[in-house]
Amino acid sequence: MTALIPRPEAARPYPMRHEPKGSTLFQLVTTTDHKTIGKMYLVTSFGLFLIGGLMALLMRTELAVPGLQFLSNEQYNQLFTMHGTIMLLLYAVPVAYGFANYILPLQIGAPDVAFPRLNAFAYWLYVFGSLIVLAGFITPGGAADFGWTAYTPLTSALHSPGVGADLWVLGLILSGLGTILGAVNFITTVVCLRAPGMTMFRMPVFTWNMLVTSVLVLLAFPTFAAALAGLAFDRHFGGHVFDPATGGAVLWQHLFWFFGHPEVYIVALPFFGIVSEIFPVFSRKPIFGYKGLIFATLGIAALSITVWAHHMYATGAVLLPFFSFMSFLIAVPTGVKLFNWIGTMWRGQVTLETPMLFSIGFLITFLFGGLTGVLLASPPIDFHVTDTYFVVAHFHYVLFGTIVFATYAGVYFWFPKITGRMLDERLGKWHFWTTFVGFHMTFLVQHWLGNEGMPRRYADYLPSDGFTTLNLISSIGEFILGLSTLPFVWNVFKSYRYGEVATVDDPWGYGNSLEWATTCPPPRHNFTEIPRIRSERPAFELHYPHMVERMRTEAHVGLTGHTADVRAPSEIIADGVEEGTASGTSEERR
Repeated sequence: MTALIPRPEAARPYPMRHEPKGSTLFQLVTTTDHKTIGKMYLVTSFGLFLIGGLMALLMRTELAVPGLQFLSNEQYNQLFTMHGTIMLLLYAVPVAYGFANYILPLQIGAPDVAFPRLNAFAYWLYVFGSLIVLAGFITPGGAADFGWTAYTPLTSALHSPGVGADLWVLGLILSGLGTILGAVNFITTVVCLRAPGMTMFRMPVFTWNMLVTSVLVLLAFPTFAAALAGLAFDRHFGGHVFDPATGGAVLWQHLFWFFGHPEVYIVALPFFGIVSEIFPVFSRKPIFGYKGLIFATLGIAALSITVWAHHMYATGAVLLPFFSFMSFLIAVPTGVKLFNWIGTMWRGQVTLETPMLFSIGFLITFLFGGLTGVLLASPPIDFHVTDTYFVVAHFHYVLFGTIVFATYAGVYFWFPKITGRMLDERLGKWHFWTTFVGFHMTFLVQHWLGNEGMPRRYADYLPSDGFTTLNLISSIGEFILGLSTLPFVWNVFKSYRYGEVATVDDPWGYGNSLEWATTCPPPRHNFTEIPRIRSERPAFELHYPHMVERMRTEAHVGLTGHTADVRAPSEIIADGVEEGTASGTSEERR
């Protein structure tokens, strides 16, 4: 008699393959699902972020001590040109588009974006444009080496005859076209596909900021595309659009910065929206001054197209009092946002999960960058530090502090919604502290370097200049900053496969907007049922219906003459949640 041993089952069996090999790649190439395209934007842009960060690491290694270590002057020029191009044009905007593609339709209750195929087309324009820009490294003359601002006459065929410069121009025209098409899509989606009850002033702050950003894209990016087309015409067809003899050098600066300064807010506003979604959730409070935040966003957008020439003080070709005044003025709506975020946390029951840590890190870093920006708005100070490392430090405090810290905050916040799994909190805190310490160690000392007169874009300096100690500290900080990406990459890889499963619609417990009213991850068309939308917090009202009337009563108690409850809104919410839990328990006992 033969004994049959039962076949052992795997402790964690993998799902059976139902599709032939290669079908996943085919689906990625042909997909029009906004959620899949959003994930593709996020992965692609983060890959380019790592490439740009590696370039920064090479530059800081070269500058750690005097003398040329392993880079030539030409290679150094290529690195800082491509580093700036990648970080500002091929990472910052696309990563915002990644979040917007996934989250924005969910937040307004839409099944998809307005033009799904146009959405896919915009993504592939971005991918191929980025590859064309990077392809300059494999040409005989190397990549573009005239700086990411591409000032003429450095970009002329005489001074930059290599193919790398042409690839830079062509790649940015293509990726810029993808950005413009994406903006058209987002505007149409917000205007036409909002769910019933989702009025403009019930939309989440992130959706509002993406709408305003998309309008700015339509104003700024066509200007840049036209300038790039004129540059290509000069290089290949003998044009004189940017001929220095006819004032073309200053014309390029006007066109570039008319695009470039709105671009700073194009890459900032979406991330302002991300942290505006995170602060209320982890403060257990409604957002403080919702309409104030919206009008501050509109004010920033309007003023951003009036301040471009503060990058041109040293040219002597702009009206200094006007542009200085407007540059000071744009700090006002930005300051309103800072007070709103602080007011949201004020007297709240703040918990320091990783998304909140990165949001607070964003707040601190952006505040530093904003203060140095106010200094640079003054022409006398700008004349002293222009083209020095003071400007480099200010720029990184504004952009890294805004984009990268808020990107990490958004990934940790929405990762369970995107994948259905939670990221590891212990690794997340390691990631935050290494990023925070590494960043400030790298760029804080560069303010002193610039004030002492070290010019930017120099591959070498003399021991007698007195820059060695501060450069060494900055380079050590850059290595810490580079290593900080390792726990994040490992956390994402591990949690995507083995992370704690998010079994509820809102794993954070206090989500406000509609994406927390559907499953993790959402179904193909996002919602099986859309809750009633009666305020800007529909998901919170869905999960805590017993709190709706009480919150509205408390919000207007000061207007009716009744005695106001002096407790913080977070305490009122916590009491209501406890009441709901207690009532549920008593019903179970019955």
